[in-house]
Amino acid sequence: MEVQTWTYLIVGFTFAVYIGIAIWSKAKSTKEFYVAGGNISPISNGMATAADWMSAASFISMAGLIAFSGYGGSVFLMGWTGGYVLLAFLVAPYLRKYGKFTVPEFIGERFYSKTARLVAVLCLIIVSVTYVIGQMKGVGVAFSRFLETDYNTGLFIGMGIVFFYAVLGGMKGITYTQIAQYVVLIFAYTVPAIFISLELTGNPIPQLGFLGNVSDGTPLLQKLDTVITDLGFGQYTNSVLGSKLNMFAYTLSLMIGTAGLPHVIIRFFTVKKVSDARLSAGWALIFIAILYTTAPAVAAMARLNFTKTIQIEKVGEVTGNIEYEKRPEWFKNWEKTGLLKHEDKNGDGRIQYYNDADNKFAVKASEYGWKGNEMTQVDRDIMVLANPEIAKLPGWVVALVVAGGLAAALSTAAGLLLAISSSISHDLLKGIFRPQITEKQELNASRMSMVGAILLAGYFGINPPDFAAGTVAIAFGLAASSIFPVLMMGIFVKKMNREGAIAGMVAGLGVTLLYVFQHKGIMFIPGTSYMGGMEDNWFFGITPNAFGAVGAIVNFAVAFMVSKLAKDPPEDVQKLVEDIRLPQVNEN
Repeated sequence: MEVQTWTYLIVGFTFAVYIGIAIWSKAKSTKEFYVAGGNISPISNGMATAADWMSAASFISMAGLIAFSGYGGSVFLMGWTGGYVLLAFLVAPYLRKYGKFTVPEFIGERFYSKTARLVAVLCLIIVSVTYVIGQMKGVGVAFSRFLETDYNTGLFIGMGIVFFYAVLGGMKGITYTQIAQYVVLIFAYTVPAIFISLELTGNPIPQLGFLGNVSDGTPLLQKLDTVITDLGFGQYTNSVLGSKLNMFAYTLSLMIGTAGLPHVIIRFFTVKKVSDARLSAGWALIFIAILYTTAPAVAAMARLNFTKTIQIEKVGEVTGNIEYEKRPEWFKNWEKTGLLKHEDKNGDGRIQYYNDADNKFAVKASEYGWKGNEMTQVDRDIMVLANPEIAKLPGWVVALVVAGGLAAALSTAAGLLLAISSSISHDLLKGIFRPQITEKQELNASRMSMVGAILLAGYFGINPPDFAAGTVAIAFGLAASSIFPVLMMGIFVKKMNREGAIAGMVAGLGVTLLYVFQHKGIMFIPGTSYMGGMEDNWFFGITPNAFGAVGAIVNFAVAFMVSKLAKDPPEDVQKLVEDIRLPQVNEN
């Protein structure tokens, strides 16, 4: 069968499973809607958490980013995995012990203030909406290529699927759907990696193939370094994302941003007791590690395959570059989406792909008769999806990757949308404005707010501020600067008061948003950035995507300074902090 047929069959089957689960697991109470009834097993919750956390950025974008950033892309591996460890051991067990439905609810009660709860809701919505934009980008990319739709149509289809099972089932439906999505996405990620590793290195284990040799006996990474440096690109194994300070800030921002992600934190409210929360965190780490240890191999092999597809022989020879008319089928397919573009600048009918920004190599290129890099558009988000086609793998493998990419994007989007809707219905409506509403009214409000969140996410998904991983990095930076510090201070600083917490959240989020908007556009609207993306305007060379670390420092500093000017928290609040931190015999 053709790839198209396989794609419709496999994607259609997975969507049918998701919808079937949604109908079966329809939430009948707010507890089922918010925390799946609170009786999910640790292994099931670990698998659902892994699917929730491994988004389109992890599945679709991360390997593509590493493929073109080389060693510099390791900030995503270190930041996201390190951050998850922080989340699992410093945040989740304590909040589960507290036993509330949402993060803003904890903040509101810990800091004895409806204002603090309101600010926390605002932070959560901004973080979650930004994060979900990246998922929508991933959905649009996958649909646009493999279901032969344009990007926007693909986005609307994805919105419809999420709408169905998230609005109907809430956390209960999302949890069981995410378990199915994890199975799909992990098979989709590892199976092509096994095939490609076997083809390039003879080793079926990608993690070992990554450290192994290609067919001519040259180590894979050395071969890749040679291939791309011959075309004027920097060494794959030595490249960095900006300065060392930026690398550090980027990694830190992703780490503490991960530990402050509300949609992942609430996953630990779905288990019966605190020990189950810790156990499910461990299981989730195992499930996550399968993908994250495979990603470097996928990235390196994708970059090598992509480059060798275009540069088929020695650099500089007339026949060294593939003829445009003889480009492979996968190339033609991705050109249709607009995510891969070629311009024949020298009119020779061949494709030249090189680093024309390297002045030294540009001299050589002009001697070859080249007049600039002719691959004018290579969207990083296509690499994982295109990899099986580039490696000429069977059609069912290609289709499986599509289903996996959609599963990764939809699973995280659903979790984020639930976090948004629960904050609006539970924290704003019931917690602040209308405490007297019935459970049925609250449940209906949750579903209505989720509809609004889906529509908002769709709008921003049509105009994303960056590639998927870049957009997600911004979201992590916003979480790092607003939610993580207040959670840490709420759990571990007994005398942190409401004035300090509120001032810290406002300052941290404000300075980060200001920095991001001045480079990415106000509300990410194109053409509204007032400082552009110029490196000259970066604060100590720190990119907007990494600025969350600075925002977190501002948050902590302002919170502690303001807290010294106000009264200590009431005694019952201080006792609450001690009770949360200290182990108890009865932990239910």
